[in-house]
Amino acid sequence: MNLTLIRQLAWRYLRGKRSANAVPVLSRISMVAIGVGAAAMIVLFSVFNGFEGLVKDLYKAFYPELKITAAKGKFFSLDDTQFNQLQNIAGISYVSKVLEDNVLLSSSSDEKRVATLKGVDRNYFKVNDVAAYVTEGTCNIVTEPVQTAVIGSQLLGQLGLDINNVFSIMEAYYPNPKISASDMAQAPETAFNSIRLRPDGAFTVQDDFDGKYVLADIGLVQTLVQEPGKYSSLELALTAGTDVEDVQENIQKILGGNYLVQTRFEQNKSLYMIMRSEKWAVYAILVLVLMIAAFNMVGALSLLVLEKQKDIGILKAMGARNSHISSIFLAEGALWSLLGGGAGLVLGVLICLGQQQFGWLKLGGSFIIDAYPVRLFLSDFFVVLGTILAIGLLAAWFPALRAARAEGISLKSD
Repeated sequence: MNLTLIRQLAWRYLRGKRSANAVPVLSRISMVAIGVGAAAMIVLFSVFNGFEGLVKDLYKAFYPELKITAAKGKFFSLDDTQFNQLQNIAGISYVSKVLEDNVLLSSSSDEKRVATLKGVDRNYFKVNDVAAYVTEGTCNIVTEPVQTAVIGSQLLGQLGLDINNVFSIMEAYYPNPKISASDMAQAPETAFNSIRLRPDGAFTVQDDFDGKYVLADIGLVQTLVQEPGKYSSLELALTAGTDVEDVQENIQKILGGNYLVQTRFEQNKSLYMIMRSEKWAVYAILVLVLMIAAFNMVGALSLLVLEKQKDIGILKAMGARNSHISSIFLAEGALWSLLGGGAGLVLGVLICLGQQQFGWLKLGGSFIIDAYPVRLFLSDFFVVLGTILAIGLLAAWFPALRAARAEGISLKSD
């Protein structure tokens, strides 16, 4: 018995008329249950993809494609030879020098906050996407005629600063690393270095950034921390289509083991791992739901085996082996699963497309977006189809085994 005949028999059992028993009802119920599960799975996958993509887009504002830091210590410097070699690596479009550390901010309205002051150069806004999130003012960072900065909107409000007020000033304090204890005791005011900055722009990304970062000129920050010519990191932007891992490997060869070269994923490894684990945890729960729904299929197929005892006897009389009989009912289970799952996938895609187009389900509260984001990935379709096919075959295994072991019955009419 060839595969074509097995498929034809399975398709005939699916479409053919049956006696007045529970088989048609149970088969339809099982297909609907699998369809609903498949639709739920593709919708939830798409929502997780949407949120993951949103978070990744937001993190691009402060996490570059590649970041170089010192393996030990807070600051480092590169000689001209190393820096030129770095810039000449194929695939690197921009290199930004960054020096950041925590400071105490004091505003003209006498509010104080601890923040991260990030000294950046002109390439910084070409490497990162901060400029896209500037909601007030501009992202110009200059030292003359006034020393300006770009600040997180949450930090701006906490300090009581106003971008449109030229007299709204903040002062950044940093411990003086070069002062001795005796000098500090004699002149306490020398214990801290300070610079004055006027906020010229404010960005709104998310709370982790909006209440933490202040961007200023790297030369000013180097003067403040008394580390001229040093950086806390080098942040790199790559040309489109470049293999990040290849560039990472080339940089590591040039700089050696004294430096860490991290991709965007490695900079936020815990965050990305949590997002992925949540997605697959939901997948596992839905698989359990589908397996419970598959019990209907086991019952329906078992009844179908009983109904087709005469057909099984005829096929065995014609020379069909037990493996052929079991293959027919395995194919029947696969057909039920794929038909129900396929309908569910179509329904899920329509729901996702409607959410993308019309934003039916809204996010409550204050968010960057109004509605739940969804992104459809082709790989998710293969995962869902593979899952429902495996569940269908698993549900059909026992009835198929029972059919193969069934004894032939008399073909004479009573």
